[in-house]
Amino acid sequence: MRYVTYMGTDAYTNIATDTWLLNNLNAKEPVFALWQNNNAIIVGQNQNTFGEVNQDFVDEHQIEVVRRVTGGGAVYHDLGNLNFTLFVPIESAANVDFKKFSEPVLRALHTLGIDAEASGRNDLLVNGKKISGVAQRYAKGYLMHHGTLLFDSNVDTMVRSLNVADEKFISKAAKSVRSRVGMIKDAAPKGLTLQDFWDAVQYELTDHGKDQEIVLTPQQKQEIIQLTADKFSTWDWNYGRSPEFNFKNHAKYDGGIIDVQVQAEGGTIRDINFTGDFLGLRDWREIKDQFIGLPFETAEIKTVFERNHEGRYFGNITDDELIKLFEA
Repeated sequence: MRYVTYMGTDAYTNIATDTWLLNNLNAKEPVFALWQNNNAIIVGQNQNTFGEVNQDFVDEHQIEVVRRVTGGGAVYHDLGNLNFTLFVPIESAANVDFKKFSEPVLRALHTLGIDAEASGRNDLLVNGKKISGVAQRYAKGYLMHHGTLLFDSNVDTMVRSLNVADEKFISKAAKSVRSRVGMIKDAAPKGLTLQDFWDAVQYELTDHGKDQEIVLTPQQKQEIIQLTADKFSTWDWNYGRSPEFNFKNHAKYDGGIIDVQVQAEGGTIRDINFTGDFLGLRDWREIKDQFIGLPFETAEIKTVFERNHEGRYFGNITDDELIKLFEA
């Protein structure tokens, strides 16, 4: 695969680059990027940032907080992990298989002698421990598949950043994370540095160095910088405000956590919102208008989910599970 080089380690710019490439690269064959962020929390598109981030700790340690355009949960980035993004031409979002698009990264890990495997809805494991979480977004005929590769990240900072936890629980939380999360460095050949790892993954993904870089033009870079300024570095995008709702419900399914909030007046839906760590392939807000004005009745709401089933707006959460949210 050919590859794109990102402009640095600023999280706001890198998340903007992901999105710009998804919408504008228009490559005829799969393309990848390897990149790193400064200390940052990357929040899933449908999450409530205030509920995911320990804001006092984040402010004190100048940790960047950025919302991405893919679903899933909040993740911690630092210069101890390597991030990857694949951009793949694909006809439809209807039958996307997460594991299929993890195969190039898995092959690269296997070449290094690292026995990694795909597991669950979006994880890569080594020795039973999670070393990567991935997420996807489909737009304009392309699938963006991106994720982290934990090489040697700071677990203590990860724990303190992601949750507002009482100090006495911090060490217990860090111990719990270490029991579930693995570092590639521990499973890699002795002496392998993160730069060695980066070079080896890039060598494998470029067909042993045969595939060349796609160099972004100054105009393209300027468009990314503008997108960063207009959207990805703004408070409105990364935190935002939520209106008040008079119906709320919460559920946890195999396909992820999902919350629904509805503002209904006179039995009619006036506003609706879905939050959670579900891995929708497309942004559910594309179909939001189809709910507005409907009677607040499950039969009516069900027709919207069924009509848009192939869009995979809520990932692997089924239509029946979605309807149960409205039966509380």
